[in-house]
Order: sequence, then structure tokens, then C-alpha cells
Amino acid sequence: MQDFKKGFLYFICAVSAMGGLLFGYDWVVIGGAKPFYELYFGISESPLLQGVAMTAALVGCLAGAMVAGAAADRYGRKPLLTFAAVLFTVSALATGLFNDFTLFNIARFVGGVGIGVASALSPMYIAEVSPPAIRGRMVSLNQMTIVLGILGAQIVNMLVARDTTVAESQAWNVEWGWRWMFWAETLPAGLFLLMSFFIPESPVYLKQKAAMASQQTRQEAGLKELLQSKYGRVLLLGLVIAVFQQWCGTNVIFNYAQEIFVGAGFNVDGMFINIVITGIANVVFTIVALYTIERWGRRTLILLGAGGLGIIYFVLGTCYFMGMTGFLMVALVVAAISVYAMTLGPVTWTLLAEIFPHRVRGIAMATCTFALWVGCCTLTFSFPSMNAALGSSGTFWIYSAICVGAFIFLFRRCPETKGKSLEQLEKELTNN
Repeated sequence: MQDFKKGFLYFICAVSAMGGLLFGYDWVVIGGAKPFYELYFGISESPLLQGVAMTAALVGCLAGAMVAGAAADRYGRKPLLTFAAVLFTVSALATGLFNDFTLFNIARFVGGVGIGVASALSPMYIAEVSPPAIRGRMVSLNQMTIVLGILGAQIVNMLVARDTTVAESQAWNVEWGWRWMFWAETLPAGLFLLMSFFIPESPVYLKQKAAMASQQTRQEAGLKELLQSKYGRVLLLGLVIAVFQQWCGTNVIFNYAQEIFVGAGFNVDGMFINIVITGIANVVFTIVALYTIERWGRRTLILLGAGGLGIIYFVLGTCYFMGMTGFLMVALVVAAISVYAMTLGPVTWTLLAEIFPHRVRGIAMATCTFALWVGCCTLTFSFPSMNAALGSSGTFWIYSAICVGAFIFLFRRCPETKGKSLEQLEKELTNN
């Protein structure tokens, strides 16, 4: 299974990880375009339509994650990666092209389907082509490209948008600026599409199909088979890991970074702070994860993430309760982002790509990715209500409690997968 030469292995993993780059870019670019397309479509005074525009891609993510597993098991990993690249390219072009609000949202939905497919397939493909000794590092490349895509979208948004205090510049932003934010994605999307034709099919998939053909075994595994009792323990572990990556609360910090920094008393442009502080911290500590995931192991890192965030959120909530502002608040926010980027961000995708038997890996990965996006959706929609009812202090204490609960569960259930082949992990995790 690991017959690829080292240079070629890096190439095919980098190509697959471009799905993560586009995932990150497509997910964040709408934030910079939001104030301008809302004026263009005349929805600035309609919270309902604003919500539709912001969630169209999320609905697509759920749809993409639902179909990714079964389709990957039936048609292969490579065709699905190419399909995702087509969706990203079409969505990037169409979103900026359409002048009709309904068509705009359809284009965003298409891009969301691409995100859902890529988020399930890219880490799985990388895990299946990588040797055990470097598999964690290679799968972490997917998270590395996600954060680079996020940072890239933030930078593009900043460069494209013109001075909003000048009437002519604001008019350009409303008419054309938001379009170019989406169109900029066509360059990496087109490159991903082109390069996807030069990568091989996953050896695990080819081996599985060959076994099915020679032994006349059953067809591709479905959800009914995944729910069998022998997979129950590992499926529960995967679902908890996936949902916890979202419900650990770090994405709330990304979404509300500007409010947090303003509340901390800093009079600095919100976009600049997001890029310089949160964006760079996210990238730097994801790089750290590339070097620690094989040395420290997956179990150590995920426990460090759950425990570390639990402590940081408890302190952050206490600081809010005491009405504190200033540098300490910023330091706690950056610390939370750094811990997440080094641990839960990359380790989640690595573990999900490793722990499932090859027979059900496609449908299991899709199921857990779907659960992850459900977690993302519920987190996003629940934060404003929680924050209004409990205040910032109570909200972060809730997230702290979630992290502590996850730490206890993962301490008892999460195995170490470092350095083990996928076949070895299959025997260990399904026989216990």
C-alpha cells in the first residue's frame, strides 16, 4: 500500500490537501464580502435573508458530507476529489457572476457541497496513501492548508475592499468588490481541478474493490452496516471527536474575534487584528502540530487540547465575570486559538481518517463529517442566545465544562494510533 516514492507521495498528498485549502477559503471569504453583497441585493435590513446567505453553504456542507462516503466507496476517492474541485470552481465563478439573490445562494450551496465532500475525502485519501510512520504529519497537511485558506481569504478580502469612507470606493465595493473576493478562488480551484487528474486512486480502495471482485463479496458498505454492534465503539469515538472539535468553542472565537478584541479595550481595525493575530497564530501553531503529531502522538495532543482549552475558557470566563479588559484578554484568546491549532484542529482529521476499518471507512468518515457540520451549525446558532442569556462569562464556562467532559471521555476511550498501520488499527479497534 505504501509503494509510492517519497517525492511523489508528497505531491499527491499536497494535491489532495488543496481540498482543505479551498475548504478554508470558501468558508471564510463570505465574511469579507458580506457587508457589500448585502447592500447590492438590498438585504441589509433583513436578518432572515442575511441568515439565508450565510447558511446556504452550510446546508451544502451537510449535503456533501452525506453523499461523500457512499460515493467514495462506489466510485473511488480520486473521482470524488475531482468532483469537489469542479464544484469549487463552478461556485467561485457563479457566486460572483450572478445578479439574482436566489442564484447567488444556489452558487453558495454548490460550493458548500464541495466543502462537505473535500472535508471528508481529503484526509481519508491522505491517510490511505501514507506510510504509518508519517501518516499523522501528512494528514495534518490538510489542516495546514485549511488555515492557509482561511488566512488567504482574510488577506484577499482586505486587499480587494477599498476605503469605505470614500463614496466612490464604497460604490465599487458594492458593485464589484465582493465579486472579486469570490472570483479569486477560481485560481486555486482551477489548479486543484487540473492536478487532480495526475494523482492515483487510493491503494486501499483498489485493494477493497479487487477483493470484492475476486471473492464476490457484498457491495459497498452502507449506514446499516456501520451501525452494527461491532463498529459501535469506534463509531461513538469518531462522532464524539468530530462534534467536540466544533463544540470546544474555538470557532466562536474566530467568528467573534472583533467583538472580543473591542471588548478588551483595543481600538484597532477588526480585520487587521483577525489577520495579524488570530490568523497568524492559527498558521504558526498548525505548523507546530506537523512536528509534534508523530513525536507526541494523537492521544497526547487531543487530551492536551481538551484539557488546555478547558482551563483557558474557565480563566477567560472568570475574567469576563470580573469585567477585566486589556492585554490579558487578548493573550487568552490567542492562547485558545494556538492550543486548538496545535491539537484539535489537525488531530481530529487524523484520527477520523485512521480509526475506522477500511470496509466502512468511507461511510464512517462521511457520517462523522456530517456530525461535525451539524456541530458547527448548532454552535453558530446557539452562541448568540447563550451569550444573551448567560453573558460572555457563563458562555465560556459552558465551553470549559464541555472540554472537561470531553477530556474524561477521551482519556478513557481514545487509543494511540501513532506508528500503527491501518490494518493493525482495524484489528485492535474492532476486536476490543
